[in-house]
Amino acid sequence: MRALVYRGPASLPGCPEAVASVLAGAGLDVRYVGPREDLALTGPVLAGADLYAQPGGGTLRQGWRRMRRHRRAVRGFVAGGGRYVGFCLGAYLAGATPGFGLLPGDTDQALDTEDDTVVELDWGGTRRAVFAQDPAALLVDGRADVLARYPDGQAAAAVAPYGAGRVGVVGPHPEATPDWFTDAGLPVAPDARDLARDLVVHTLEGAP
Repeated sequence: MRALVYRGPASLPGCPEAVASVLAGAGLDVRYVGPREDLALTGPVLAGADLYAQPGGGTLRQGWRRMRRHRRAVRGFVAGGGRYVGFCLGAYLAGATPGFGLLPGDTDQALDTEDDTVVELDWGGTRRAVFAQDPAALLVDGRADVLARYPDGQAAAAVAPYGAGRVGVVGPHPEATPDWFTDAGLPVAPDARDLARDLVVHTLEGAP
């Protein structure tokens, strides 16, 4: 199966690479798309993939300014049976105000701070510590399968249908590598990349 990972001005250095590593670890053939990549983010390019991943980046306002031109192509890809996986900013962008409008609902800020931090999640009944920077809360309805919640009960990771496809999003960064913690001056939490792979596996369910 082929996966495309966005790498460009709507992402930050290290974010696309961390997502690509998770996807490769899940057995996908990974390529990057973006304005400076060999592949552009277009409908025909997406049509040759099974999954499109939107990694973390800066603010939603800045990210949407860069990504809004791709809204029709991304929505068409997922509606036609493709898979979308979004991490942090990628989760925000899956929402509607603003965003691609892929979720059965919208997103909001989960925390009052935008500083790098560690959040505790209940992921499938297990408490896990995950790197976060202004993580998204997922305001989704019953059509979504919630995989993880924040301590206050808000949805932190979920998978939902969109047309013939599926959308999987997570507010914080389970794909983070140890250097993310040390660079932010945070104690290194146990590796949570298995959670990122779990999100990918759930999103790919039913794929040909």
